[in-house]
Amino acid sequence: MKASRQLRLSSRRAKLAVLAALVATLVSLVSLTGSWSLIDLRAYDYLSILGRPPLPEDGPVIVAIDEPSMAEIGSQWPWPRALHARLIQALRAAGAKAIALDVIFAEPAAAPENDQALAEVLGSDVVLAGDETLIRTPQAEQFVRTEPLPVFLERGAKVGIASVDLSGDGTLRQIPSYQDGLAVTLATVAGAEPAHPPRRALMQTFGPARTYPTVSYYQALDPESFLPEETFRGRVVIVGLSLQNAPTISGGGIDAFATSDTVFSRGLVAGAEIHATIYDNLVHRLFVKRTGAAVAIAAIVLASLAAALAVLGSTSWKTLGYGALALILIFLASYGLMRLSHVFVSPLAPALAFLGVAVGQAGLDYAEERRRRRAITRAFSQYLSPALVERLARDPSQLKLGGERRTLTVLFCDVRGFTTISEDMKDDPEGLTTLINRLLTPLSEAVLNRRGTIDKYIGDCLMAFWNAPLDDPDHAVHAVQAARDMLTALGDLNAELEAEAKAAGRPPKTLRIGIGINTGECVVGNMGSARRFDYSALGDAVNLASRLEGASKDYGVPLLLGERTATLAARKFAVAELDRITVKGRSAVSPVFTLADGASQPALERHRAYLARKYSGEIAADDGLFDDLKAALPPLARYYERERERLSG
Repeated sequence: MKASRQLRLSSRRAKLAVLAALVATLVSLVSLTGSWSLIDLRAYDYLSILGRPPLPEDGPVIVAIDEPSMAEIGSQWPWPRALHARLIQALRAAGAKAIALDVIFAEPAAAPENDQALAEVLGSDVVLAGDETLIRTPQAEQFVRTEPLPVFLERGAKVGIASVDLSGDGTLRQIPSYQDGLAVTLATVAGAEPAHPPRRALMQTFGPARTYPTVSYYQALDPESFLPEETFRGRVVIVGLSLQNAPTISGGGIDAFATSDTVFSRGLVAGAEIHATIYDNLVHRLFVKRTGAAVAIAAIVLASLAAALAVLGSTSWKTLGYGALALILIFLASYGLMRLSHVFVSPLAPALAFLGVAVGQAGLDYAEERRRRRAITRAFSQYLSPALVERLARDPSQLKLGGERRTLTVLFCDVRGFTTISEDMKDDPEGLTTLINRLLTPLSEAVLNRRGTIDKYIGDCLMAFWNAPLDDPDHAVHAVQAARDMLTALGDLNAELEAEAKAAGRPPKTLRIGIGINTGECVVGNMGSARRFDYSALGDAVNLASRLEGASKDYGVPLLLGERTATLAARKFAVAELDRITVKGRSAVSPVFTLADGASQPALERHRAYLARKYSGEIAADDGLFDDLKAALPPLARYYERERERLSG
């Protein structure tokens, strides 16, 4: 048995190893595709907005080229560059330490004096936007770099590339890889030390559009009139388009982008605010590094191994709970790494690998379970009630084939006077068979309905037992209940037979049965030959149950119980000891009992007093006690009559 379990466990381990390797390989291959990369980035969107860092207090201030400014200035975009010159002067006067204009001045203005006015106010504290564009043609790919006019750069202004890298779904998540990007250059000009993130680093957002402090362009032109005194003092300022009525996903927007926040806000974020976000990510080292394929595959393999360990023993409804817990842990691990180490390992592929192994093994176990259940149902449908067969099929671990020692309650039931009945019906064998089947059917149903196991039919005799193959803590009680049901069913059958005989004008046939029940140690299992066997029980307790059934007719009662059965059933039924006997084949004296349904406690006390006198030899045939006992205990009336006849000789 132990070797068999080891063999099954080894086989399960081998199959799990193959399944885990197959799932890990497939998920790894899928995770390397571009489509899956976008799914991972969407997972980042959701995780990154949970518990994100607060907006830095010393971050940039946005000067928005917005609708109110256009209305106040009274001019459509683009505005004269002399106006930008006034803005730079106003911001400097208000204490701004660095200014970035997210506007590209690559072409000369229609009025040269406007270019001259702007050039005169530029200096090393100003960053002007540049652009890099990838031009694809059938022949080649070429980067085209666009920079401000040389006249502006000659005055000390810096160039910052304002181009950004969008993911395949059009969402802006990555920190631009330009060494002279707008945010990098602005941070350097402001005296900060920006970090140089690795390629494909992801930015953390601080909120939806207008999360950064934002003022309108026209207000910044005259901050003393419109703004608090400290609005720009010691701050970095980014000037750019920030139109409020356009930046939505459906409506699009000028210089506006979808970010991780767009998942919830459904709005786009202005380019100026994007550069502010990149600035804070670089200055405060808040960006998140993406792991390479090797780390992602390692996480997939670990998740597959964890799933294999989780289902190594078996799968059940508990597996759902374990699986849910494992998925939660995978997502928490990914979130923890992102928050604590600023490293993003997508939880989706490991979660898929875990589910693949767990669900795959659960499917294999289900198929195997179905196969085992069919085999068990076929094997035990002859012995057990359908409910017990179903229970055994659901939990085959309760089944131990091959023979084992168990405490059983064994029942034998035999038809009284069957020889006489057979002789009377010798000319009607079909009728005799029908009669026996009509009797054995309700008797069998009584056993099965009380969770018993039918061992065999021996002619007109039925043998059954309880507490195997399934555990039954109340086996003795259930056996006695089955015996009572048998006697009730017999009464019903006799009533039917009497009615049928009366209708046919023939004498009725009254059937009687004797039942013996005993509890004790037995060996139970599949017994027989290599080609044919039955699930049966053997042991001294079985023999005694058979002897009790035979002895029941000598005591005038339909049911005799062994001592241990009576002890176990006494908590549920009124039992009465009848005698102490030595049955055939046994040398030991065995007390025998029967049911005393409906007997009062005083009546049972009188019966026990009678037994004490009986065992001491103080009872005589003419003792008037018998008539009193028959009146007090009607179920034992025939027993007392037999006792009187025995004493009479």
